[in-house]
Amino acid sequence: MIKQKATAGTLESSDIFVEIAPAEAGAGISLDLTSVVYQQFGPEIEAVIYDTLKELGVADAALTVKDRGAVDCTIRARIETAVCRGKGEE
Repeated sequence: MIKQKATAGTLESSDIFVEIAPAEAGAGISLDLTSVVYQQFGPEIEAVIYDTLKELGVADAALTVKDRGAVDCTIRARIETAVCRGKGEE
């Protein structure tokens, strides 16, 4: 469960900035994604984000994600870091 707003990543090239915030129980995942490569890879980026959240047991959260061309492993790392910070597990 996400307890507080948290961020991970940067807006540098080849990175991704993730902000996660608590959401009401049962609200699901709200994703606001912008990406410089959305035309080519939008669905794949979304899939990595949703899969990572599912693996981490996050069912309710609001995310704002700004991608600058990050690869899958970077996306996963930033999501994991934001979730840990949002849970207060830093």
